[in-house]
Amino acid sequence: MRAPCPRPFLWFRCVGACTLSYSSVAYGVDHIPISIQGVPVSPQPVNTSNARSVRDVVFVDGVRTPFGKAGEKGIYHGTRADDLVVKCIRELVRRNPALPPERIDEVAIAATTQTGDQGLTIGRTAALLAGLPQSVPGFAIDRMCAGAMTAVTTTAGSIAFGAYDVVIAGGVEHMGNHPMGAGADPNPRFLSERIVDPAALNMGNTAENLHDKFPAITKERADAYAVASQTKLAAAYTDGNIQPDLVPVAARRPSEGYALHTSDEPPRPGTTLESLADLRTPFRAHGRVTAGNAAGLNDGATAAVLASAQAAEELGLSVKMRLVSYAFAGVDPSIMGYGPVPATEKALAQAGLSIEDIGLFEINEAFAVQVLSFLDYYGITDEDPRVNRYGGAIAVGHPLASSGVRLMNQLARQFEQDPSVRYGLTTMCIGLGMGGTVIWENPHHADYGKDA
Repeated sequence: MRAPCPRPFLWFRCVGACTLSYSSVAYGVDHIPISIQGVPVSPQPVNTSNARSVRDVVFVDGVRTPFGKAGEKGIYHGTRADDLVVKCIRELVRRNPALPPERIDEVAIAATTQTGDQGLTIGRTAALLAGLPQSVPGFAIDRMCAGAMTAVTTTAGSIAFGAYDVVIAGGVEHMGNHPMGAGADPNPRFLSERIVDPAALNMGNTAENLHDKFPAITKERADAYAVASQTKLAAAYTDGNIQPDLVPVAARRPSEGYALHTSDEPPRPGTTLESLADLRTPFRAHGRVTAGNAAGLNDGATAAVLASAQAAEELGLSVKMRLVSYAFAGVDPSIMGYGPVPATEKALAQAGLSIEDIGLFEINEAFAVQVLSFLDYYGITDEDPRVNRYGGAIAVGHPLASSGVRLMNQLARQFEQDPSVRYGLTTMCIGLGMGGTVIWENPHHADYGKDA
């Protein structure tokens, strides 16, 4: 029997018209053809399995802009959000000359408010604006505060599956241009059917609710934690642990012209308990949440390169961390700050680890109470040196969808400095009642890559 080649990709590259002879009517399933243009070919079984092996995913490099204060007085008042992302992408390409831009398979950029300069499928538009080849696709993603974290985990899953080899993932939030919730239109059913407590739509209210749930977390304790965050960040700057991740940004403010920004704007070094004691509690009369023990409103962008372990080795890329597991979980939206607890439980279970195996914690400090509730659940003290060694969002800022990669950058640097630590995690609470956790392995540890 003779027939035109029906599925040439199963056997060989077919050039022009070809005819094949088959030994079975069920051709292309059990046997390859026994002759091609009259030339005998030994019958061989065709592998019809769709099975794929899961590949290791590694964190190659990460950068961020200095974070600014949102609003007219902030350093990025006259700067577009997409231009901040472009700065990060270009810096990653510059810092990693072994990575040919055409080898980048995807650009995933998160933003919470996807309109204006954060809209128009920002992953694709930022890739084009950064000068990446037109062949490199991109997309936008949103999971509020965990946007960049979700950009990382989503593309990491595709790398593990084999769809991608190398990606850029990150996030941006210009809260000066796009205040949180601006333009949102919550479905009336949320309230009419009591699906969500109205107070849960305001993140500050949920932090007050978390204080109610855990009365041992007092305002004084939250303030003390906030002071420690400011102190640790100041020390990290002094020791040069923050600056290597920063992309200098020349930004123009309408009244002042251009200035080059090489450090974060939000930190308040020298913060004391006394200076926090009398701050207003805007979410509740006689409440506990203040501007001093919560992250501010900020602008900034982050981006990271992730790759399969095989691609990293092939291209000669550095490996700063290996992804072990990740998980997201939902909780009552009225106490959204508790989300990191169930997310961490899920991630630990997936990895076959316990909390005692984790040597470093990077916990996003949306609110001090949220971090403290996590520490209390696991019996970790407020001053534990494994927690947020370089300070956190209370000091450095929290431009919503960008923060996940900042946590990863800081963990990667701590891994390099401390080879005795094998596992670390990055975790954060997420608006509307969620949490996300990613567990990473230190490539500098003696047992790296071995079974836990």
